[in-house]
Amino acid sequence: MNIVKPDPRPLYLLVKDKLLELINNGYYKKGSKLPSEFELAKSLGVSRPTLREALRVLEEENILSRRHGIGTFINDNTQRIKNGIEQLHSVTESIEQLSLSAGTILLSVSIESADNNDKEKLQMVSDEEFVIKVERIRTADEEPVVFCIDKIVKQNDINHEDFYDVENSLFDFLQEHYKIKISYAISEIIPVQANYKLAKALNIPARTPILLLDQTHFSDDNKPVLYSKNYFRPDRFSFHVVRKRV
Repeated sequence: MNIVKPDPRPLYLLVKDKLLELINNGYYKKGSKLPSEFELAKSLGVSRPTLREALRVLEEENILSRRHGIGTFINDNTQRIKNGIEQLHSVTESIEQLSLSAGTILLSVSIESADNNDKEKLQMVSDEEFVIKVERIRTADEEPVVFCIDKIVKQNDINHEDFYDVENSLFDFLQEHYKIKISYAISEIIPVQANYKLAKALNIPARTPILLLDQTHFSDDNKPVLYSKNYFRPDRFSFHVVRKRV
């Protein structure tokens, strides 16, 4: 894989072109981590300072991203799924707006004792002690993009086993099965690092910065009915809001 130099251009530009060629022909996969500088320099037959200069140019061209303490990654410049957070959309709707195929990997459905945070978010009364917890991975064209944790107050007329049938939008499922229409949500966006569980689910390195959308959803009568924590891959999702001067 050594660089041959009949070309009058600086060596770092030849190294840059060689790396770009290796990326474009699939030798190094988009979204993956490059080998260490030592390994790359050795395989290309160049010095590490020359390699670093080539990597710098590729980073400026948005081909590569360096993550401090982790390594250098090849950007997957796939179209991002953009969300205007002033409007409430399901994950399914957000994905399908880009003509991508929305999918679901159901991980678990369980009944759990409500913790203090659940009780506060869902305004649970004293005789309400349990929540139905649903964990899913949402996919766009079969690629994992969101890890979802959803909690609903366990009531007599809600059977947790029904949630095994949730295929896509939980909003649609709640309305079709239980006549629960979600009208609005109170949301908070929190930057977090992916732990091992999230990293494995979303197919990203551990400690990768991701976006947590922490939301309490309300029905038409202003009753909280669903508490969700959705973890989004920031390379596939972005959020924006329209702000007006008053």
